[in-house]
Amino acid sequence: MNYSNHVRYHSIADKVAVITGGASGIGEELVRAFVSQGAKVALLDFDKTAGEALARELNCLFLFCDVTNLDLLKTCFATIEQQLGSVDILVNNAGSDDHHKIEDLTEEYFDNRININLRHQLFAIQAVLPGMERKGSGSIINMGSINWMRGRPGRVCYSLSKAAIHGFTRTLAQELGARGIRVNSLVPGAIRTPKQDAMWAKLDPAAVNQFVELQALKFRLDGSHCARMALFLGSEESCGCTGQDFIVDAGLTLN
Repeated sequence: MNYSNHVRYHSIADKVAVITGGASGIGEELVRAFVSQGAKVALLDFDKTAGEALARELNCLFLFCDVTNLDLLKTCFATIEQQLGSVDILVNNAGSDDHHKIEDLTEEYFDNRININLRHQLFAIQAVLPGMERKGSGSIINMGSINWMRGRPGRVCYSLSKAAIHGFTRTLAQELGARGIRVNSLVPGAIRTPKQDAMWAKLDPAAVNQFVELQALKFRLDGSHCARMALFLGSEESCGCTGQDFIVDAGLTLN
């Protein structure tokens, strides 16, 4: 999708934007959207092949990063500041919604899920704070999910993580607001990506159509719908918005 053909956010041009988990799925759409608006984009991902290919295509910065490795995460943000400047917009997108049963849960798996879906968001925010504070401005966008709102079975660690993101987003909005830094969460619904298509093909192919039946709007959402909301939240058009959950689910949570 060519985002610049729709709305042009002049306040995003030349801003430094970081998207974690940016090599594929929703993250890839986020990268494409911010590049289209003239931002200096850095994407972090553990998929080196996909990340490097996207960076070559869009002429942006790719850094290999396993977000569960906090030392590597901090090194990546230091590199971004050296090469692009201090971060203006952070999109904490990296995560994984693998299914699991409560009976199969182990301590190791629990720690891994929390590290993938929750912990890195806080430490990524910590890494960008000094630069944002120097500027007196910044937009932090934490990727949530409607999963915890709907109480869907088989993803207890994922739901726990996403509910926690809702909570700390509100706390940090209060804590950082006086410094000119806005903190919001973007909450996707049933977003169609290649990974999601493959997962549902194995689990329950019929569920793909059930999403549309349950939604108020009768079409499948894809990553571009999230990207358009992220552009708004990253721009000055949302300068009065902080501590909020911006739900992009075509009305799925109305049921």
